[in-house]
Amino acid sequence: MPILPLGLLLALTTVARGQSLAPGWPAFLASRDGFPPEVVSTVERVWSEPTLHRTVHGRPARVPFAIYVAFVDSPDVTAAAARFRNLAPYEVEPLDEDRYLADDHDGARGVYRVLVRESHRRVMVSWGQHSSRILGTIHGSALTDLELTPRGDAVEQTLTAYVRIDNRLAAAIARLLIPLFGFLADRKLAEGIDVSAAVAEWAVEAPEAFCAWLVDESLRPERRARILAVLPSCRELNARQN
Repeated sequence: MPILPLGLLLALTTVARGQSLAPGWPAFLASRDGFPPEVVSTVERVWSEPTLHRTVHGRPARVPFAIYVAFVDSPDVTAAAARFRNLAPYEVEPLDEDRYLADDHDGARGVYRVLVRESHRRVMVSWGQHSSRILGTIHGSALTDLELTPRGDAVEQTLTAYVRIDNRLAAAIARLLIPLFGFLADRKLAEGIDVSAAVAEWAVEAPEAFCAWLVDESLRPERRARILAVLPSCRELNARQN
């Protein structure tokens, strides 16, 4: 939803793998000239020497493609629905159309920005921190590439994450643990997109319950409108109540 960039920082304190990628700039991003300096410098640092580089396949979302994309592009609505359904405690606040504050209420919080919105791909950069009793507070940044592929009546999801830990000691410890605990990082990375799938499936499988929640929930009108646009039953309920 992309709540997930913040979830990466939780995985960072447990496991990572040092890896140098091709120098320069990711092929899945437009030219540097199209981004502000702080985005360019972060992407260059993460891309050239990530502490963590993983690819995971989330479970398919059993919903129409247009509906799932609407939830991916409305992480604040998705997070609110996840809290209501007791799926996850995530909290996301939109700052503008592309930037979000996020908190997983498990030690990780920060800001992320959507850099690419293509028909089947979303790319985000994030800056955040994770606090734990073992390592204290560590800071890091991440570049995440989410690919969405329609497959029959479902949407397949592949997430590739490149993460850099700023704290050298934490990064060194994490690199030592990767052979033993790589599966923990993969599970954390998949968690966010799996929650998104569950929320979208709720909307499709139980429209009356979901629409009643959506109409009553305290959301910005423009944020609610994106979901209403792909769910006709919800539009009708919203029109009756207004």
